[in-house]
Amino acid sequence: MILIIDDDIAVRTSLSLLLKGAGNEVLTASNAAEAFELVKTQKPQLVILDLNFSIDTSGIEGMELLKKIRAFNTTLPVILITGWASIALAVQGMKLGANDFVNKPWDNTHLLQSVNTLLQLDAEKPLARNRKELDKKYNFKQIIGQDPSLLAILETIGRVASTGASVLITGESGTGKELIAEAIHENSNRSAKPFVKVNLGGISSSLFESEMFGHVRGAFTDARFDRMGRFEMANKGTIFLDEIGDLEASSQVKLLRVLQDRTYEVLGSSRTKTVDTRVVCATNKNLNEMVGLGTFREDLLYRINLISIHLPALRDRAADIPLLVNFFISNMKEIYNRPSLSVSPPAMRWLQALPLPGNIRQLKNLVERTVLISSNDELSIDDFQSQLNLSPLKNDKVKLPGVGTMTLDQMEAEMVKQAMNFHKNRITKAAASLGITRNALYRRLEKYQIPFNETEE
Repeated sequence: MILIIDDDIAVRTSLSLLLKGAGNEVLTASNAAEAFELVKTQKPQLVILDLNFSIDTSGIEGMELLKKIRAFNTTLPVILITGWASIALAVQGMKLGANDFVNKPWDNTHLLQSVNTLLQLDAEKPLARNRKELDKKYNFKQIIGQDPSLLAILETIGRVASTGASVLITGESGTGKELIAEAIHENSNRSAKPFVKVNLGGISSSLFESEMFGHVRGAFTDARFDRMGRFEMANKGTIFLDEIGDLEASSQVKLLRVLQDRTYEVLGSSRTKTVDTRVVCATNKNLNEMVGLGTFREDLLYRINLISIHLPALRDRAADIPLLVNFFISNMKEIYNRPSLSVSPPAMRWLQALPLPGNIRQLKNLVERTVLISSNDELSIDDFQSQLNLSPLKNDKVKLPGVGTMTLDQMEAEMVKQAMNFHKNRITKAAASLGITRNALYRRLEKYQIPFNETEE
């Protein structure tokens, strides 16, 4: 049951028809006293609250009612309805415990997505107790681990994947934020549509509009052709905004608009376009601290983190290290035709004790480099120790037997080539052997300009 609180009968009627049409029971209230009585007696599952539900437009009444609702029930989901002019007021409401805010005039699809997400998260569902139960329900084959903290994250991903809610993924570098973003996409009803990754840290403010929204020929010097922006590429799919904490202030404003009302303008064109895309963001920075310092917009933070997922450092789930190492070794047995490869028990315990500040990325790099350089079938502590001493920060070149001196990018490119050759250009099998998704493999083929003719699976 959903409670709608608004003094405007037209708004109450419109929202009631929309929500009833989606299969929800609806109650309505036109003032604070009536609304709070319904909250106490009818116990709705969700509240939609207009901040200005009287002649007064200060939002004070709405804020006071929100406080009373929160004092009575700390978990009841609340969605605020507001206009662009009162976004700051909506942000204040989020601080008081509201779960989301929707702009007037609202987009029906977006509003229903927010409602469905909050209802689904609030629903009491049995949690999967182990990894096997999760794998029966969802597609998480590229995510390795059984630590309880990881299982809780995967459970959350599974529950929100189909909702279309915005997700913010935080965690140290190398913890697998991109894999989590891809898992959200693969388990959603958008999985057949594009997954577009954008590294915001690599886009300057002068190029932001062109990269994200596209441009028309002649929009600026050297704009010789029309260009499609990343949001248009991701239409009906998912856009992954990586390193959002590195986004410059002027670009944050431009991004906020498209996230707020799902519209944008191509650079050099006055025609407004509408986009339907799932937004997943990631960062290794503390955005709350950045908001306090004034380097990240508070309204943008509330817009991107309806669902927040924090990935633990690998050192905090050391029991998963043997699983990861064995997964990497299994892939490389096939790629390098070394079926007897293994890791000695002492070496595995030694790996579990490493601090690994680079997390999964560092562990994978260490294992790959050791396999490439060591001729031993059973890898020992000495084999790994010799490669751990080669810090990528100080020495980004590694001498490989029979190959020559290679950078780490060249090493990755070589592994991709070998996997593609071994599997005769079968993308699915090559991606699985490398421990990445099909989309991630396509991106690496493009990045390293590796030519291929895809073979039927």
